[in-house]
Amino acid sequence: MAEAKKTLRVTQVKSSIGYNKDQGATLRALGLGKIGRSVEQVDNDSVRGMLFKVKHLVKVEEI
Repeated sequence: MAEAKKTLRVTQVKSSIGYNKDQGATLRALGLGKIGRSVEQVDNDSVRGMLFKVKHLVKVEEI
């Protein structure tokens, strides 16, 4: 039986205005761009690294 992949629900809670441009680019790469918008991402090392970079701008929930 195949193992179910874990996912993360990422919600933007703060604007990227006033922060480094690369943090805004990281939000866009995650699929975010407006406050309150949520996306589901696969839980892997590359996504975790992106989330660490913008942890002050997002809220993360494990699904």
